[in-house]
Order: sequence, then structure tokens, then C-alpha cells
Amino acid sequence: MKCYRCGAALSENDFCTSCGADVKTYKTIMHLSNQFYNEGLEKASVRDLSGAVMCLKQSLKYNKKNIQARNLLGLVYYEMGEIVAALSEWVISKNMKSKKNIVDDYIKAVQSSPAKLEEINQSIKKYNLALIYCKQESYDLAVIQLKKVILVNPKLIKARQLLALIYLKNEEYNLAAKELKKAEEIDSNNTMTLRYLRELELLRGKKTNVVSDKKDTKVMYKVGNDTVIQPKEYKENTGMSTVINIIIGLVLGAALVWFVVLPAKISLTQSEADKEIKQYSEQVAVKTAEVEDLQAEITTLESQNKEIQEKLDEYEGDGGALNSYDALLTAANLYMEGKSTEAAEAISGITEETVENAKEGFKTVYEKINGEVMEKAADEYYKTGYSAYTSGRYEEAIENLQKAYALDDTSVNALYYTARSYQKSGDNENAAKLFQEVIEKFPGTRAASDAQANLASVTEAE
Repeated sequence: MKCYRCGAALSENDFCTSCGADVKTYKTIMHLSNQFYNEGLEKASVRDLSGAVMCLKQSLKYNKKNIQARNLLGLVYYEMGEIVAALSEWVISKNMKSKKNIVDDYIKAVQSSPAKLEEINQSIKKYNLALIYCKQESYDLAVIQLKKVILVNPKLIKARQLLALIYLKNEEYNLAAKELKKAEEIDSNNTMTLRYLRELELLRGKKTNVVSDKKDTKVMYKVGNDTVIQPKEYKENTGMSTVINIIIGLVLGAALVWFVVLPAKISLTQSEADKEIKQYSEQVAVKTAEVEDLQAEITTLESQNKEIQEKLDEYEGDGGALNSYDALLTAANLYMEGKSTEAAEAISGITEETVENAKEGFKTVYEKINGEVMEKAADEYYKTGYSAYTSGRYEEAIENLQKAYALDDTSVNALYYTARSYQKSGDNENAAKLFQEVIEKFPGTRAASDAQANLASVTEAE
């Protein structure tokens, strides 16, 4: 244990031997914090998670920097299905002790699956929705949402407790017992779970008490807090009294049917009809909620599929990274074989944007090949074009000279002889445009002077 004032190690004395501070109370507080931590650890080891939470919170109340207690509290929360609460405690612990802290592994394990985190987030939303349904008395919808929550996060105790409570209300005792037992397996001493189990035992254990008197001439039985007494045996009437009793019975029976039984039957029929309508309405609402959930999942999947397809198109499409790498490899092979013009055509499909976004290795190879290939290719195209020009093959000359100028726009001769080829082939309009371009881009050169004379000749011919 270290002094809270100077950080020196404390001895058995009630004062710090380094700075002289009174540490008696401080030691007591630290001992209490450690004691509650030990109790929380013992409770957690026997799955008394609720008790462990209380002890660990008390430990942190005395010493908020008790890293072991905070880490254990996060683990207990995680075991109870409270992922958000667990992460909160671990993040606080990480901020207090950034190095050599086991929570790095805990946080990494939880965050390693973003899809699982998203499912947990959705399960919390579904649990909150179930609470809203319960307040609205839409218990069937609440049961659906809670089942979804438990499917994703089976350790979430409060979801199982709420589901069991709904089963208790609906008198589905076996289902309630099943959920409460599972909750008890997770947290053996949870107060709410034990309370619901006690309530379940009471509801299952209700019986009607029946007793007979000593003379055995009548039977007494209890209905709630009331005692009902009825004769056990009836004496048989004879003679006229029998006839009178029969007539009275018929009259009373008819009156009973008319005034009591028939209205009650009508009321019962109407009540059953209303109940069936309510059940059908709830079933429709349940199906509607399921359809909405499925539609939302479909929309999410379609959106994800669209994003993936866009990325795939961007990667594989024209000008994409994959085609660009193929083009660069092709150009490199052609370059090594001495085929400069073919290499230039292969590398021309690579866009500037692709080069800017590529890795350094790609950029280095591209810049080396592009610089050398383009210069050689331009020279080869020019020689081929000029040879075709001097031989009178003007269409071939135009094609090759234009490629040479496209690769090297400083080549005045490529541009000039392209214009001359147009002129020789009788296309004065394109010839005039290119002669004018030579004059404007390369003033003071011999080619510009010759272009000026040829431009005048072309213009007169038009």
C-alpha cells in the first residue's frame, strides 16, 4: 500500500515514514475496499452475481481506483448479459491504468465482432420495446420481442424475469418456471428471481379446503374467505307436497331460464365473441410486427449488398484497381521485351486518380515505366509516321504522327507533318487547324515559318 500524499510505501505505523502524513483512516478505507472485493469475488465464484455486484460497488465506493474490483464488476455484468455496463466499467479501468491491464483483452474480445455488438444493441432496443408493449397490455407482442432478445443474449436476466412475469400473468406456470430456473442458473441469489419463484409456488399451491361436521349431516367448504354450508343428504318428499314442489320447480326453472340463464348465455356469447376478436387483432398485430422486422432486415441486407457491389465495381470496373494492376504488369512485360508502343498503349488506361490512391510500390513502377516508355513510344510512332509520310501513305502517317504527338506534345515535327499529311491527302480544313496550332504553340521555329506558308496556300485553295 502506498501513501496517498507522496506515493511512498507504507509501513505498519499509522503515519507515513516519508512525508509524515496520518494514514490511519486511509488504511482502514483501503482495507474495507479490499474486504468488499474479496466478498464479491467469493459470491461471484458461487454465481451469486447480484450479491457480487453489491459488494464490488461498495468496494469501489471506498476506493474508486481499485482496478481489480472494477474489472471483476465488468465481468459480472458481462455474465449477467449487461454488455454495455461491462464495457463502461472496463473503459473506466483502462483510463485509470492504461498499461498492463487485463481489460485490454476483455475489450478486444467484445469489440472483435462488430456484428455481435450490433445484435446486442438491437436486443436492448427490443427489450425496451417489450417494456412499452407491457405498459400497453400488448403482452403477446412483448413475448415475441423478449424471445428475440433471449435468442441473441441468453444471459440477460432481466429479459427472462420480464418474460416469466408475463407467463405468470397469463397463468402459464410451466413456461414461467422454465425461464425463472434459467435465470436462477445464471444468478443463483437474485432477489427478483427468488421473489417470482415464491409467487409461482403460491399460485400453484392454492387449494380448496373441504371439511365435514361430526354428525356428517352437512358439508362445509370454503370459497376464499367465505364458508358455504349445504346438506349432505336430502329427504324424499311424498304425496301432494311432491306435486307442488314439482310445479314450483317448473315455474322457478322457467323463470330462471328466462331472467337469468338466457341473458347470461347471451352475455357469455358476446364476451366470447369479443375475446376472439381481440385474439385475432393481437395475432394480426403480431404478424404485422414480424413482417415489419423482416422488411427492415431485408432493407438492411439490400443496402449492405449495394455497398459491397459498389466497392466490387470500383475494384474490378474500368479504371479500377484490379485492371490497373493488370495493365501495369502487361506494360512492364512489354517494356522488358522492348515493345515500347505496345507498352504505352497498355499503360495509357491507368488513370491519375488510380495512381494517386495506389501504394508506393505501384507508384514507383508506374513512374519509371511511364517516363521511359512514353518517350520511346513517341519516338517510334514519329519515325513510323514520318516514313509513311515520305512514302505517300498519308492515312498511316496521320495515325502514327497523332499518337506520337499525344505522347509528347513538345514534338513540333510530329504536329507539323500531321498537318502536311492532311494537306497532301486533300483535307485542307484539318490541315489549316494544325498549321495554325503549330504557329501558336511553336513560334519562332522553322516549322512555324513553314506552317505559315502552307497555311496561306491551304487558305487560298479553299
